[in-house]
Amino acid sequence: QVQLVESGGGLVQPGGSLRLSCAASGSIFRISYMAWYRQAPGKQRDFVAEITSGTSTNYADSMKGRATISFDNDKNTATLQMNSLKPEDTAVYYCFARNVAGHAYWGQGTQVTVSS
Repeated sequence: QVQLVESGGGLVQPGGSLRLSCAASGSIFRISYMAWYRQAPGKQRDFVAEITSGTSTNYADSMKGRATISFDNDKNTATLQMNSLKPEDTAVYYCFARNVAGHAYWGQGTQVTVSS
């Protein structure tokens, strides 16, 4: 069974930085796409960043210039580096992955809180 395990969430002050990790395991087929989404209480789950084939990246407008997504093929892990964090970034961050067979998976989520 494929599993996505997120880590790195926590409490940071405005303007601070945080690094989230998502480790994929159990996939027979190669992971070809990974993305991060976030959801605040009572709000829609929104797209944050994505990486395709370990190289091509795309970001939500609100995160451009503040976030970098990368993929470590050896560890089968996606990392989201976030800088200049704002209170509006507070949410549960979810990892999403798709393999070359077209199967999609979600992680359990990790809490990010930006507050002074």
